Amino acid sequence: MANKSDIGLIGLAVMGENLVLNMESKGFTVSVFNRTLARVDNFIAGRAAGKNIVGTHSLEELVSTLKSPRKVFLMVKAGEAVDSLIDQLIPLLDQGDVIIDGGNTHYPDTARRRDYVERRGLLYIGTGVSGGEEGALKGPSMMPGGSPEAWPLVKPIFQSICAHVADGSPCCDWVGEGGAGHFVKMVHNGIEYGDIQLICECY
Repeated sequence: MANKSDIGLIGLAVMGENLVLNMESKGFTVSVFNRTLARVDNFIAGRAAGKNIVGTHSLEELVSTLKSPRKVFLMVKAGEAVDSLIDQLIPLLDQGDVIIDGGNTHYPDTARRRDYVERRGLLYIGTGVSGGEEGALKGPSMMPGGSPEAWPLVKPIFQSICAHVADGSPCCDWVGEGGAGHFVKMVHNGIEYGDIQLICECY
């Protein structure tokens, strides 16, 4: 293909689909893959029809459609699925490519995966994504951390798709190394749930 995609995303549940549509609406071309291939076909024929979104039917095909350095965004269930995908992606990627985990991963797992991926010459980001389905589509708050060298590669995409405050500042910036992104998301969730509890108890 002549024009390669800016980023690839794996995992077309509602959050994944909405992030893809958000990225495409900001001018980025996105390649997508899902383990259940029917989801890819249904998405391309449905919500993604006529947009700069490329459906793929294997990880090899997904990687082949991406501009270098490649950026692969995982929106899959936290846990074994992330480790499995990392192991499948490593042989397909080149030095300096970036794997991004946007799920609700426990931060020590992100720190471990960052080290594991970096030892193989790749870069890794674990990012909190807050705002639910609507936020993913219209502008989430994002909390990326991991390999500092990866931040300049994803910053234009992340800061384009995130929410912005009144003065135009993006609700996304680099928060630190290791598992810092998912640590901040954990703290953020704790505060959010505390607020919800307060509202419930006052009511």
